Amino acid sequence: MTESSPQIITFGESMALFMPQEHKAIERSATLEQGFGGAESNVAIGLARLGASVGWFGALGDDPFGKIILKTLRGEGVDVSRAQLHPEAPTGMMFREHVAGRMAVHYFRKHSAASRMTPDQLDEDYIRGAKLLHVTGITSALSDNCHQTVRRAIDIAKDAGVLVSFDPNLRLKLWSIEEAREALLPLAKDADYFLPGWDELKLLYDTDDYDYVKGKLSELKAVSIIKGRGDTTVVLDKGQEESLPFYPAEKVVDTVGAGDGFCAGFLAGIMKGMTPIEAVRLASVNGSLVVQMRGDWEALPEWKVVEQRLSQTAWVER
Repeated sequence: MTESSPQIITFGESMALFMPQEHKAIERSATLEQGFGGAESNVAIGLARLGASVGWFGALGDDPFGKIILKTLRGEGVDVSRAQLHPEAPTGMMFREHVAGRMAVHYFRKHSAASRMTPDQLDEDYIRGAKLLHVTGITSALSDNCHQTVRRAIDIAKDAGVLVSFDPNLRLKLWSIEEAREALLPLAKDADYFLPGWDELKLLYDTDDYDYVKGKLSELKAVSIIKGRGDTTVVLDKGQEESLPFYPAEKVVDTVGAGDGFCAGFLAGIMKGMTPIEAVRLASVNGSLVVQMRGDWEALPEWKVVEQRLSQTAWVER
């Protein structure tokens, strides 16, 4: 690994986030709380808090939102040296609210700086110097050039012997399921770690027949981690299958970011030399802690907290 590259690199769109301070509709709220979120930047923060060496890059607008995202990521210990502030395109925005007891998200990301990412903007040496590249299907959904950027990043990683982690993160507000299948299933074939949810797999393979899906996954070279099949996570590794129960959450406040917390925990475990099953146990603890606080990444725990849970050490406040 070169000095300029963290162990883990990820990239994608991070957006400014606005939501009412309480669980209510935007049209009935006089004020909105400001933050930010994005699957890949959430994962990067989660990894940094777990002690991993991690970098995130992407294109943001050269505006107050882009600047605060970069400053916060840098403050969390994430390397953002390859991120870019676009002078002509804005940072994407999302608005989150609760309507009739359910969460709704409204995106304003069309023509955002991130949607303009192109393969020639990639720093190949930065990717080659890492140990693992993590990508999601969200970036591919933003535009064709973004998908080509993901494709090129994976090719660079594979050529350099860098491991590839892929979370499909299916977002059907961004494209149709047919478009998603065409783009994402080939990416899964190049991954070393594939982290889909069971609901995503049912859509991607157009079936709820578990044995059929399992057969398809067995054709991949990847270790597949199926999240949310019942109350378990299934690990498929070289023909071996093991189901692990969720780590119970003491209370559920906000489920946003749980998947990103799980992903960060899993990748941190792999980088610590854990087996995939051990890494899933770490991931499950991490995800369970995230849902107990509001926000995309704010609740992501530090390593010492997760380590105590893993070792069954009682948490004592002093």
